[in-house]
Amino acid sequence: MLLFKLSQSCNKKSIRLIHNYAKNFFLKVDQNTTQHGGELVAKTLKAHNVDYIFTLSGGHISPILCASENEGIRIVDVRHEVNAVFAADAVARLSGKIGVAAVTAGPGLTNTITAVKNAQMAESPILLIGGAAANLLKGRGALQDIDQMSLFKSICKHTASIRYIRDIPGTLKKAMHIAQSGTPGPVFVEFPIDSLYPFHLVKREIGIKDDSKSLVQKLISLYLNNYLYSLFAGAFVEHDFNPLKPKIPQANTNEIQMAAELLSKARKPVILIGSQATLPPTPAGDLIESLQQLNVPCFLGGMARGMLGRNSPIQFRHCRKDALKEADVVILAGTVCDFRLGYGKVLSRKSKIISVNRDKKQLTKNSDIYWKPTLAIQADPSSFVVELAKALKGFSGSQDWIEQLRAKDDAKEDANKKKALESTEIHLNPMKVLQTLDKILPDNAILVADGGDFVATAAYLMRPPTFGSWLDPGAFGTLGVGGGFALGAKLVRPESEVWIIYGDGSCGYSIAEIDTFTRHELPILSIVGNDAGWTQIARDQVVFFGSTVACELAFTDYDKVAEGFGGKGIRLDRSNDENIEEILQKAREEYAKGKSVLINCLIGKTNFREGSISV
Repeated sequence: MLLFKLSQSCNKKSIRLIHNYAKNFFLKVDQNTTQHGGELVAKTLKAHNVDYIFTLSGGHISPILCASENEGIRIVDVRHEVNAVFAADAVARLSGKIGVAAVTAGPGLTNTITAVKNAQMAESPILLIGGAAANLLKGRGALQDIDQMSLFKSICKHTASIRYIRDIPGTLKKAMHIAQSGTPGPVFVEFPIDSLYPFHLVKREIGIKDDSKSLVQKLISLYLNNYLYSLFAGAFVEHDFNPLKPKIPQANTNEIQMAAELLSKARKPVILIGSQATLPPTPAGDLIESLQQLNVPCFLGGMARGMLGRNSPIQFRHCRKDALKEADVVILAGTVCDFRLGYGKVLSRKSKIISVNRDKKQLTKNSDIYWKPTLAIQADPSSFVVELAKALKGFSGSQDWIEQLRAKDDAKEDANKKKALESTEIHLNPMKVLQTLDKILPDNAILVADGGDFVATAAYLMRPPTFGSWLDPGAFGTLGVGGGFALGAKLVRPESEVWIIYGDGSCGYSIAEIDTFTRHELPILSIVGNDAGWTQIARDQVVFFGSTVACELAFTDYDKVAEGFGGKGIRLDRSNDENIEEILQKAREEYAKGKSVLINCLIGKTNFREGSISV
């Protein structure tokens, strides 16, 4: 039946046959070469300064992994494909380069979908490489053959499938260029298995018969030979592997001048810095220097947390709502009016609002309902702030306004410290644990936020120490980022002390990656806020419906689970309430010996953040 189908397709594709014969005449095929498509992938990635590929092995992609290792690219294999993409996401955020993950066909790719969507919403430039069935066998029931392109089209900036080996460098270059241009995001390139293996192996698998006798067999052999030669024609000629320069939108002189005029007249200005302001090409130091020069109160969100250090005089953490009520000028530098800003409801209609964003839709999101931008600039936020500071040399925001907000912020800090001293009904007060952890963190620490209630409390209380020291999923609110994010972070910044702040629910998603940390000698510290439940959800559900159904977990021994994966487990509970700092320091000592450590911290419940809504 397969032979019959192939003979039918010969008639339908006769024009293509003639075209390919002509092309093959000029693009020769070396039947004896051992070169393969995986080598072209590796050379292209190497030319783009890719240092790591995150993967879970599969026969479809073996040539890529082996060739990349030969090129000096580090291959890091994980325990679940979703964590390969999360790790690539973290690399992109912290290095300014594109993050790369390669997974096998079918279920290997479907396992990545949540992480790819998360990268899309977090505006992270990642390249997902996926294996696929041979083009010849697509739709014919090959192993793990599904329509992968349709799956990824809606969640990627760009998708492409390789048809001819000679197209590999150009296709990858284009994909990576798109991923890093404009509003960054994920791209997907599909590699049919026969585009990656050497000529002699592909010929063997195709099963061409050189001694065909019947007309049908001869036609099939003709078709298959043409397919094979078209696939390899011109594959290993000299290629240009050099990267294409990303296109980044910039504010024009007129837009900068209008913004400068608005800010220069402001008495109570506020700047909200979002994750997008941390993207290349502007160096973080230039952005920080510009913000300090302007001396305008700043609220940092997402990846921008920590940018100004722990104790910057212009950074505020707790009085954003009050500040926005009084502000006469608000600059949204990469900050979006989605649920995190009450869809714009927290902005005063009296404020003059300057919105700056690379993405046209995000630039004015919900402006038709709750707010209106005075000035909407589609541009890179960090470059905009730097140019704005240049246009306003000599300008400095009101010190009275800063002191007014500082008093409110300090009052909230004091209240939080008092609440941390309260006893919980059982186990430890999570606020006390987190404040103690914050106290002992070194200046090079990176905090990976993966959870609900415990992590939301951490976001209020902890002070990320420096630029790039806070990693959370972003607008998608994805659970399970911990293991992958920490893996990528530790590779990019090996000198940093990487901590995963886990909820006990989210811990279950990626705790197996402790095995990956151990195998690759990449020690990570984790603390699990174990309150035996999906507490973020229970907060609302119990109040609204009087039930904890599906919200209850057990006080699981996650410390023992960690030891099973090769790590060091430590238990922290009420029995050692007076020694929290000592135990945290003990974990750091084990980490310094090259061991991944997980602290299973049993916590009780407080009324901190009472009334928080989880949707």
